[in-house]
Amino acid sequence: MHHLSDKAIKDYKLVRKAVDNGDQKAYAELMSRYKDSIYYMLLKMVNNRDDAEDLTIEAFGKAFRNIRQYTPDYAFSTWLFKIATNNCIDFIRKKRKLMLSIDRGFENEEGQDVSLEVRSDGPGPDDVMMKKQKVMMMKDVVDKLKPRYRRLVELRYYQELSYEEIAVELNLPLGTVKAQLFRAREFLYQIMKNSEYVIH
Repeated sequence: MHHLSDKAIKDYKLVRKAVDNGDQKAYAELMSRYKDSIYYMLLKMVNNRDDAEDLTIEAFGKAFRNIRQYTPDYAFSTWLFKIATNNCIDFIRKKRKLMLSIDRGFENEEGQDVSLEVRSDGPGPDDVMMKKQKVMMMKDVVDKLKPRYRRLVELRYYQELSYEEIAVELNLPLGTVKAQLFRAREFLYQIMKNSEYVIH
């Protein structure tokens, strides 16, 4: 512990309180100490406030779920920032390769490329048909979501509404929209990952 700064030692004490006693105030204080710095780091990475807020919550969620794995070999903040960074990199990769893109495949959890793509030698009528088929497949995947999640996905990704606009449209609190959309993305990813339509 001698290698840790005073700040890191205080963090470690909070971690012990959280782990040993289930102290919710300790969790809250850990979050309070790093929420802003994590958020601004993620904002620089994704350049989108909504996504940065989601990713901040996700980072703390992952860190707290795995907090028993943390050891004071290094500062808690180092561990937390690494989780946040890795989660964000995963998000960027998924967004680029998965986020409801009908033209591309995506990378699964094992890092393998999974694709809806069917090989073609060049543009032509077949491509148009294939694109239509992919759109139908994607709609079919989205249709597997529960209605409230499906509606959120449609508003967010098909109509490209902001979180605030969706909250107004559905007359829901902004926090509820964000939480449910996060859940919807997770469901969607799981459906796509296991989809019968995916061609490996």
